[in-house]
Amino acid sequence: MTKTTSLNYLNGKKVAILGLGTENLEMMKYLLDKNVIPQYTIFDNRPQKLLNEKYPIIKKLSVSGWIGPGDNNQDKSFHIAFRSPGWPTFCPTLIWLKKNGTNISSPMNLFFEICPSKNIVGVTGSKGKGTTSSLIFRILRKAGKNVYLGGNIGIPPFSFLNKISSSDWIVLELSSFQLEDLEFSPHISVITNFTPEHLSPADPLNPNYHKSLTAYWKAKCNIFKYQKRGSFLIINSNIKRNVRHPGKLLRFSADAAGTDSYFEGDVLHLLKDRTRIRTNLPGIHNKENIAAAALATVIAGANISQIANAVKVFKGLEHRIERVALIDGVEYFDDSFATTPESTITAIKSFNSRIILLAGGAEKNSSFGKLAILMKKREITPILFDGKATPRLKSELLKCGYLHKEIHEVSSMTKAVQTAHRLAKPGSIVLLSTACASFGLFENYKQRGDLFKKEVRKLLKSSKDI
Repeated sequence: MTKTTSLNYLNGKKVAILGLGTENLEMMKYLLDKNVIPQYTIFDNRPQKLLNEKYPIIKKLSVSGWIGPGDNNQDKSFHIAFRSPGWPTFCPTLIWLKKNGTNISSPMNLFFEICPSKNIVGVTGSKGKGTTSSLIFRILRKAGKNVYLGGNIGIPPFSFLNKISSSDWIVLELSSFQLEDLEFSPHISVITNFTPEHLSPADPLNPNYHKSLTAYWKAKCNIFKYQKRGSFLIINSNIKRNVRHPGKLLRFSADAAGTDSYFEGDVLHLLKDRTRIRTNLPGIHNKENIAAAALATVIAGANISQIANAVKVFKGLEHRIERVALIDGVEYFDDSFATTPESTITAIKSFNSRIILLAGGAEKNSSFGKLAILMKKREITPILFDGKATPRLKSELLKCGYLHKEIHEVSSMTKAVQTAHRLAKPGSIVLLSTACASFGLFENYKQRGDLFKKEVRKLLKSSKDI
């Protein structure tokens, strides 16, 4: 169990909360539970009344001030500021706090500092980190470990910190925004892949982004920057960037012989062992995820049989090439989590059938050239949602030889699914994999995926398929 002595320095201190997200909120609840009561000032762009209604626990916290858009804060004397991942490190408020002597930290930094167990597996990557983290968690549980899963996957680690003992294992999905100011590295670090992502603001409520691809990679590197001897870095063999760290470097691949973990058909080669792997997860990218998870868990004490058994029953995560239904001979898949062209390309390559693709949406300054070429080569039927990025995607499709009449544009999920149902023929696939952010027509990728599944299930009422 955690000790509170190291937290006493926060008692009565002026603490700035930069964004009242779930990570900061769970940290504040944890401190309250430990009878550590700072004087909080909350910086958040949302109305105070809305936050009070959404989070009733705020009334029990010692909140002395609220700073919203346009408010002038005269108090410059904060002891420490805790930054939510969605809060940009380069924003004027944070720079102003630094200049006035405020220590800048984050809930994740504090978690690493006081966590009683150092058995931490951290997973990052442009895509695949949620699936890989979940696989590692399931495998370690199958191996009899007492293990917790948290981080960017939607579970703040402060929500289970009270339960952790020194021998437990913790698996953390870590986004680049959680990593960019992290001053600790996990004992076992995994980088699933690296492609351009988060290079422009997309989410109005979480406007963080990286100003360059170099800055994005630098943030990812913090997952191993502070590793020590005896630690492990597990990295995709497709990442050719120079990596320097004092621990052991291991590489994985979907099919590259000679790496430390790779597939030959359905046989997983794991260090000096090998076994046949049966999985419900489609696509080459999921072979990479499995190969990475296998390396991390064998280091943590799992054996290859436990790995194979856990993978066999793992059904994947919601909104990641998730099979929704079979209707009149047509399969419907929800891949709403695919918010970049690279992710949609990966999804397309997971299938050999004819595809009707639901794509387009909010702007992330991505390049659609390669996606458009693949869509034309595979004779994919495009259905495009309204959005700021959609005209650029449509333009690339036209350059590749699509006719205007072959591109279907819609302004709602209902219309998109109805159009796809009308165009689909038995044996084909309807794939929601937009290559764009969701904001505009939808609240987020989860709502977009949920609406897709809702509309698809309406079609089931008139069908005998399941």
